[in-house]
Formats: sequence, structure tokens, C-alpha cells
Amino acid sequence: MGSETMRKLVDVLVLHKFMLYRTLTNFYLIGRDKKKTFWRILKIDRTDPNELNLFEDPTRYTHEQIVELKKWISRGNQEYGGLRAETTCYGIIGFVKFLGPYYVLVIKKRKKVGEICGHTVYGVVDSQMIMIPYHSGETRVAGSAAERRYKKLLNMVDPSKNFYFSYTYHLMYSLQKNICNTERGNIHDETMFVWNEYLTHGIRRILQNTVWTVSLVYGFFQQTKCLVSNEEFILTVIARRSRHYAGTSLEVSVVKSLIPFSPQRVYHSLPGKMNQTVEKFVAL
Repeated sequence: MGSETMRKLVDVLVLHKFMLYRTLTNFYLIGRDKKKTFWRILKIDRTDPNELNLFEDPTRYTHEQIVELKKWISRGNQEYGGLRAETTCYGIIGFVKFLGPYYVLVIKKRKKVGEICGHTVYGVVDSQMIMIPYHSGETRVAGSAAERRYKKLLNMVDPSKNFYFSYTYHLMYSLQKNICNTERGNIHDETMFVWNEYLTHGIRRILQNTVWTVSLVYGFFQQTKCLVSNEEFILTVIARRSRHYAGTSLEVSVVKSLIPFSPQRVYHSLPGKMNQTVEKFVAL
């Protein structure tokens, strides 16, 4: 029963890879599922520098349909340069606004760091911040000394160090919580261990889903194969830092919060070693 529940943690569509295209007036984020069976489109308006305007196309496109749609968009914007590829990414970290325009933060590169009960866990390798509006006035503000200072402060947090996520497993919860939890929706991204909760608040409020975003957990993740009494198993150690007390001192954070830094160990057998997968959990 536990294993079956774990396989159904996420019962909504999951997009694994994205291509960001731009025209003069819009960004088009095209995402696909892991098996390349369908594609979805998110349109980001570039004409309003003060508001975050998003439109999610509910249609699930085939590959042939998405190719034709891109041609149609390019022809419609031919006078202004057509449809141009901006970047490839693996999910939206969030949107941020300082003194001028909105920026979108995306994951540029990822790496597989482990797997929990069939759910792949990734680490962030590289990220990118992209300015959304095209107005020259907003471009001047974006280049101001104050704006550069705020962007530099944000860039001090390096997502490529100790940030992890999974498309289908809720890393912000313990194993027991994931097995017993039946809640679905945005509530998972509002928990204390989701580092980018504030950055994704706007898009989650507008779209009422988390299809395009990833829930980043800041902490530690490592898996090691172990052998005890001729039985092989994988030891998984996960530690998560709370966004409520994200200071530089771990000891201070632990004192100030109820569970600000939540370590856990997950033990599970290697596939094929036992007739039935046995999963144990010990919370520290």
C-alpha cells in the first residue's frame, strides 16, 4: 500500500523540459512531459512593465501541432523579428521585481542526484535571470546602480549549491507525510521548507497550479549503497533548512524555530534484492 501511494504522489500533469521563445510583445514558454507525449504553452506579456500578466493555454498539443503553432506565431510577428528562441530550461524558480521591471528566474541546468521510491531527485547546476519587459524606459531602470545592487544581492544566493527539487516527490515533507498525505494543489508550496515560496507566489496565485514551477529545497541530499548481513540497501539522508530562519548560523536557526532544519534518513532495498520493497523511515 505504501509503495502504491508513493507512486501516486503527484496526480496532475508534470512538465519536465521547457523552451522559452520571445517576440516583441510576449514570451512563450513551451513545456513538455518526460515521454514527449504532449506540450503546453504559457504566455508571458512583455508590454506592461508594472504587472505580471500570464496566460496559460489549457490545450495539450502534439509535437506536430506545436511546430505549426510556432510557425503561426512567427509569421504573425514577422514585422518585429518573428519568434526567436531565448533559452532552454527545466522549470521556473519564480518571478521577482525590484525597482523596475519583472524578471523570471529559471533553471538552466540540472543533474540527477538520487531517487526515492521511483521518484527522481535533481540538484540545480545553473540558473538564469531574464528581464521580461522590452520597454526602453524599463531597460534604463534595469541598468541603474540601485537595480544592479539589488540583483547582486539576489545573486549572492547561488542555486547551484545545495538546492534540490523533484517533479513528482514532495521533498519538503517527510516520508511518512508523503505516504499519508492526500492533499493536492498549491498548499505544498506554502510550507516552511520551500525556499522559493515567495518567488512563485505570483504565478501560483494567477494560474492556481504549480505546473510551471519547481519547489526548491535548500539543504543536503545524499544517497549511499550499504551492505548489512548480506542485504543491500540505499541509505538516503535529507536535511532541509527553513525559509523562515534562513540565517548563516545553523545552531541559531535550530533554536529559533520549531523544526527549522529537518534531517531524515530513508532506507529502502535495492530493486530485485527482495520480493517486496521494504521502506523504513527514521526521523531525527
